[in-house]
Amino acid sequence: MAIEVSRWLLMKISGKKLLASATVAISFFLSGAACHAQTHWVGSWAASQQLVEPQNSLAPQDIQDITLRQIIHLSIGGSEVRLRLSNRFGRTPLHLVSVHIALSASRASDKIVPASDKAVTFSGAPDVTIPAGAEYVSDTVIFPVAPLSDVAITLHTDTPPAEQTGHPGSRATSYFVHGDKVSATELPDAKTVDHWYYIAGLDVAAPPESYAIAVLGDSITDGHGATTNGNDRWTDVLAKRLQANVHTSGIAVLNQGIGGNRLLLDGLGPNALARFDHDVIAQPGVRWLIVLEGINDIGTLTRDGDAPAAAHELLVRRIIAAYQQIIMRAHAHNIKVIGATILPFAESGYYHPGPASEADRQAVNTWIRTPGHFDAVIDFDTVVRDPAHPDHLLAAFDSGDHLHPSPAGYAAMANSVPVGLFSADGSNTNKH
Repeated sequence: MAIEVSRWLLMKISGKKLLASATVAISFFLSGAACHAQTHWVGSWAASQQLVEPQNSLAPQDIQDITLRQIIHLSIGGSEVRLRLSNRFGRTPLHLVSVHIALSASRASDKIVPASDKAVTFSGAPDVTIPAGAEYVSDTVIFPVAPLSDVAITLHTDTPPAEQTGHPGSRATSYFVHGDKVSATELPDAKTVDHWYYIAGLDVAAPPESYAIAVLGDSITDGHGATTNGNDRWTDVLAKRLQANVHTSGIAVLNQGIGGNRLLLDGLGPNALARFDHDVIAQPGVRWLIVLEGINDIGTLTRDGDAPAAAHELLVRRIIAAYQQIIMRAHAHNIKVIGATILPFAESGYYHPGPASEADRQAVNTWIRTPGHFDAVIDFDTVVRDPAHPDHLLAAFDSGDHLHPSPAGYAAMANSVPVGLFSADGSNTNKH
């Protein structure tokens, strides 16, 4: 379009002065066209946001004038990054006095690599005020970072909102002290907590062929039973596998799991349908979606007592309908949807599932496995179940509660994912 306008100007404008004006106009249009060649941003790490429940919130005496250092584990790397921060569940503005980013010296400590420390700005300013219910994207930071790196995000807040937005199931230790210590190499006498606050994502400037896999899930995706600071959730192991394959090394994995999450009702965090647009569609560079949700919907129905057969039938129909909604909404954005079968959970002390709940799980898994519904299927149920007792987790893969896998179970899940599902060019075979 810019070239066509330029030619028109050259044909219509005569005279040296007007020709000079035309030259300026041509330069303007051509530079404008160049500006539209935008950076290809891909999420390298993300965490689903929720209203942090009281038992996981920072105490009032701790939240005033603090430096909070939080460690995250990336999937893909890049030379430039941007940070996404969240006050999504706050009812008043969140003021961050300063924000820094650095390479972590150790995933299990507060130490950073001093030479890597960079200040993060927002429209050129060192501080930012995030409105209630909103998120904020930082300016671009020149920050070379390798795939699978551990990165420290350090925030200094003065008086944050009483309602804290974050991700309690971090499986990573965060550190905080009073005062402004954002660029300190370490934080002596820091208090610790195994939760994340206000950090929603880190994006990298990536080649055009790089894309991301979003994983919509519950505590099994969030990593209940994984090793704190160990980065051995099944999504972490999958990211490592993708890095080891030259054809998939540009593919990121975004863990959008929330412990206790359900498809149909709110719990710890909004239900999956309510958070779908935010946690999947809005994530930069997403071309694939893995859905591993439904075990909490099935378990909750009979947690406090038996339910009539009609209630079980209705639940199965509504779970399937939720999957259909997810598939339809994802396909509208050219995202390929991969269904993951629901894991066995017999003898779970939390849900006490009986034969009717197991029949519900089998019915849902049958629908997931049936061709023509999801674009592809990952059969986690087959991978982790006990062949002799298929309604149970295999003992070697059981964290001990008969509901969540162990690190060995998570590794088995990740190793069962066919990396061939994720083509290097992000192509999508769905026609919806």
